[in-house]
Amino acid sequence: MPHKKPIEVENVSFSYNGADALRDVSFTLDEFDFVAAVGPNGGGKTTLLKLLLGLLQPQKGTIRILGEPSARARHRVGYLTQHFESDLSFPLRVWDVVLMGRLGRHRFFGSYSKHDREAATRALEEVELLALKDRQFGSLSGGERQRVLIARALATEPELLLLDEPTANVDIKVERELYDLLKDLNTRLPILMATHDLGFVSSYVNKVLCINRKVVMHPTSELTGGMISEMYGSEVVMVRHDHLHTEDDRD
Repeated sequence: MPHKKPIEVENVSFSYNGADALRDVSFTLDEFDFVAAVGPNGGGKTTLLKLLLGLLQPQKGTIRILGEPSARARHRVGYLTQHFESDLSFPLRVWDVVLMGRLGRHRFFGSYSKHDREAATRALEEVELLALKDRQFGSLSGGERQRVLIARALATEPELLLLDEPTANVDIKVERELYDLLKDLNTRLPILMATHDLGFVSSYVNKVLCINRKVVMHPTSELTGGMISEMYGSEVVMVRHDHLHTEDDRD
């Protein structure tokens, strides 16, 4: 039986009140792809993620996730939202946040099972934060909180990761550490990640999905400044951060 592609999007269009958000979009992800979705604000990145998760339905075209309609496959996808709605002063433990990833696995409300707790433990081990499981989520650094939220996505035992700006509001050192973690996860999972920082992420991903209502997929090696400028509609400077080092890096 042939392996099902993680993402298959064919001739998809979606609009809000008659205004195109995405128009005639087609692309696929292959097994173990690590793809950066880039484009201007309002270009359709968030809309695309919602369509892939089955939170929106295309007005034209088809989407299949792991061989299934997107809404039916949602439980097989780990998702990291850009904005985690939580009062950081609320006494919510790291362990509680990660276990939230198991809620979609329960048909009815009830206590977490042994398997749920084992999945949460494995997820925290994978992001190297198991020792902090009893810490208050709000007391963590920004980078640690992002790792916890990635662990929450991993606790679903996903076959695909969708990430919306996973390194927003963290410094360059933490950003590099998070991308190193995602690169390790990519050895067993395909990843599609919306990001604004193409210059940084280009050394990690193997493909770039350029989104500005229409979509074009490029291997990272083929991407040029001209392509990016055309997508954003203005001159854009791509800055590579991989030459920057902190004092800790030089030790």
